[in-house]
Parts: sequence; C-alpha cells; structure tokens
Amino acid sequence: MLDIREASPMADYFVIAHASSERQLNALVEAVSAVREEDGPPPRLEGDPTSGWVLVDHGAVITHVFSASKREYYDLENVWKTARTVVRLQ
Repeated sequence: MLDIREASPMADYFVIAHASSERQLNALVEAVSAVREEDGPPPRLEGDPTSGWVLVDHGAVITHVFSASKREYYDLENVWKTARTVVRLQ
C-alpha cells in the first residue's frame, strides 16, 4: 500500500496486488469490490480480469489488482516511487 497524498490529488492510497490466475484475480476483485463505507456508493471498476489489470476505485483508496506479468510490466511501485510505502506484504 502506497501513501500517495503528497504525490497526487487523485486519491490518498494505492493498494497494489497481483493474482496467480484469472480465477484468483476475479476473486480478489470481487472481495475488494464488496468493501464499502456505510451508506457509501459502490466502488467504480475499470478494466477486466481477462486484461490482467482491474482498478477498483473507492475514492480515497484505489486498488490495482494485476496478473503477475502485468504487475511486473507496469511496475506502479516504481512509477510512484515518491510515494511512501505504508505496508508491504510478500
């Protein structure tokens, strides 16, 4: 998870994850999409699991769910290297 508050006005945090298969990617997107603030709007989704990248926009928190190869290709951690890493799980 990256704290992007000082790097961009679009959101406060990026959560970046990857899945080992399209089925797992679907499950992650479904689980992340189910998280909602009480009485808040549903998150917006961009992308498709078959493309290898789905963005789940909760407003202040944007979650990027990638296939492993797309995560390596787009390398968002390096693109947003000025952002502070809040949590990193391996």
